[in-house]
Amino acid sequence: MGSNGNKDSISNDTIGKVITCKGCVIAAVAYGPGQALVVEDIRVDPPQKMELRIRVLFTSVCHTDLTYWRGQDEAQRIYPRIFGHEASGVVESVGEGVSDLEIGDHVVPIFNGECGKCVYCNSSKTNLCEKFRVDTAKSTMANDRKCRFSTKEGKPIFHFLNTSTFSEYTVVDSACVVKVDREASLNKMSLLSCGVSTGVGAVWNTADVEEGSTVAVFGLGAVGLAVVEGARSRGASRIIGVDVNPHKSSKAQAIGITDFINPMELDKPTHQRIREMTEGGVDYSFECAGNLDVLREAFLSTHDGWGLTVILGVHPTPRLLPLHPMELFEGRRIVASVFGDFKGKSQLPHLANQCIKGVVKLDEFITHEMPFSRINEAMQLLSDGTSLRCLLHL
Repeated sequence: MGSNGNKDSISNDTIGKVITCKGCVIAAVAYGPGQALVVEDIRVDPPQKMELRIRVLFTSVCHTDLTYWRGQDEAQRIYPRIFGHEASGVVESVGEGVSDLEIGDHVVPIFNGECGKCVYCNSSKTNLCEKFRVDTAKSTMANDRKCRFSTKEGKPIFHFLNTSTFSEYTVVDSACVVKVDREASLNKMSLLSCGVSTGVGAVWNTADVEEGSTVAVFGLGAVGLAVVEGARSRGASRIIGVDVNPHKSSKAQAIGITDFINPMELDKPTHQRIREMTEGGVDYSFECAGNLDVLREAFLSTHDGWGLTVILGVHPTPRLLPLHPMELFEGRRIVASVFGDFKGKSQLPHLANQCIKGVVKLDEFITHEMPFSRINEAMQLLSDGTSLRCLLHL
């Protein structure tokens, strides 16, 4: 590994062939809801038309992986399956028709793709794609509805979020792969696959936070802290972090919050405290907890007349929004953001360059590093709230 955290070795022996790996760890497979991932040898097929096979060098665990691994939604209990959607690596082989990427390119996979041709991709009003948008129920490749992973015995292993990065090699649609500058550290670039892009983009694109604005961030995990980083880089005058875990305070302060609130220590609703602190409420609030009660507090913490709440948390509960329509007539607005409203292939390289220049700082987000074989430990660290991102080395 070089000094910038990159590894570039791609063997010509694997190109165009089914990859099997004997005597080495290659993938972490989920066989049931909440069951420990099984690290085992698998088979990985060559890429088909408009697909690429990536040699994954770094991957990490996101709360979305935890949510669907636990299988809380019975309709999406699809096993065996390879989870993971935050990663970086090198293109190992290229399928027919791919012209914008080639073997050896440094890349990050993205769960919210961009084909560049559909009515959605050609609209400036959305970053969704007709065919490759985020879809947690999708479990096969778009080209032929088949899997590119299988067990040593030939049984299909299903895909997750267009990416499936808990594997030494993964096959991804070209619409879901972004090329990054070779000067960028691939270990840090893995953060752009999901968490950092989602949080920073929610500030830059969805809310378009102005210099001097006031901001409240509910939930100080990786996405919430990425919101803090985005708000700091935009020159927000006050950034209030809200979390029931008191240990989140120091990390959040290092990244940029000006105030910390633990709702468990208040004798009043959180939104009342924030309104008192900000003379009526913040300009922008960001809900990053995936909790509807927290969402209501975030909504009510904004200033009437113009406050905007951005939803970023994953909400698996069947409950609906905890709002009365008449509350919206007070001028507060609410909107959700997918992947920070970044169009992945066309706009993410700019964010990567901003990270290289230090406009967006990534160092604080990687709290643990360990070999891929310890992935279940990494899952537990995130579940316990003791890590932001545990970087796994393959």
